[in-house]
Formats: sequence, C-alpha cells, structure tokens
Amino acid sequence: MKKILCVAFAAFGFLFTSQAQEVEFGAKGGLNLFNRYGDNVGNTDFRTSFHVGGVAEIKFTEKFSLQPELLFSSQGSKYDLILDGFSEINAPEGTKATLTEKLNYINLPVIAKYYVAKGLSLEAGPQLGFLASAKRDLEFSGDTMDFDVDDEYDSFDFGLNFGLGYKLDNGLFFNGRYNLGLTNITDNNVRNEGFQFSVGFMF
Repeated sequence: MKKILCVAFAAFGFLFTSQAQEVEFGAKGGLNLFNRYGDNVGNTDFRTSFHVGGVAEIKFTEKFSLQPELLFSSQGSKYDLILDGFSEINAPEGTKATLTEKLNYINLPVIAKYYVAKGLSLEAGPQLGFLASAKRDLEFSGDTMDFDVDDEYDSFDFGLNFGLGYKLDNGLFFNGRYNLGLTNITDNNVRNEGFQFSVGFMF
C-alpha cells in the first residue's frame, strides 16, 4: 500500500508538472492543532505545535493549480490523568498528570487549488506522512519524564486535506486546513486529525 501510494504520487506529479504553464516556489510555516480519533482514543485534547517547510505552486490555468509541499509537522495529542500504579514514578498515588504524545512527521501533501475569486482558493488533496520521531512526555508535580515510543506507532500515515487559501499580489499567502488521517497509526484503530493555519511567501 505504501509503495503504491508513493509511486502514484510521483507519477501524478510528473504528469501534471509536464503540463504546467508556470511554477512558483516558496516557504511556509504556522500553527498546528492536532488530536487523534478512533475506537480506542479516550478523552484526549488537541496538542498545539507547529509546521514549517517548502512549497511549489504549479499553475495550469488562471483558476486551477497544484501545490505540492514538503513539511516538517509536529503533531500528537494530550490528555489529563491520575497517576496510579506507575512504579517508575516517585509520586503519591492520585497525583494529577498530563500525558503528551509528540509525533513528528515529514509530510508530503499535494493540494489542488481552485481560485473562486482573485487570490481566494478552495484547497483539497491527499497527503503522505512519514514518522520522524515519537515521544511521550509525562508532566506531574512540576516534573517531566520523557519516553521514546517510536515502536508503538506506524512509520507511515496517509490522509486528506481540505481548506481555504488567500494569496496577495506580492507573494504573501495564508491558508487554513483540516487534515483527516485515513490510516491507523497504532494497532488500536487510532488515526490523526488536526487543523493547520499557515502563512508563507512565494519568491
């Protein structure tokens, strides 16, 4: 599945790039609000973090373009709990704590953009994600413990993006997206979901 999607992305990009009328390059970054969903998630909250990377806009007509991106994206989730039975932790039973899952991805979205008005675009497209690192932070009573949990997560993620964008004549642009993960990132039917708010500039 992973190999098929990677080959499809490469072929898709080559086909459309060969038909392009104009290509622009730029950079973007911004705010992440990510969580998880699925059958065995529990009462988790959104984790606030960031994303940053490079973009290219491949224009085919005045109305339609593709925007492939290469992003570092810090995702995950967090939730509150009561410590009970953690032998590694020197804390009284019943201590309140916050557990944060920190999942860092290299994401490759390919976004189709349709301009409905000058500068304003509707955006949607698939995304491949490759897990760079997975850590778990446990905060309690002013202390923090870190755990590497790479082996608990799948190294590959696939999802869809939906959003809006606005681009100024000087190259400055803004966009907001919802990302819906479609593949399980653990063995327990858990998937990524989140919002991204970006600002960038086309050179």
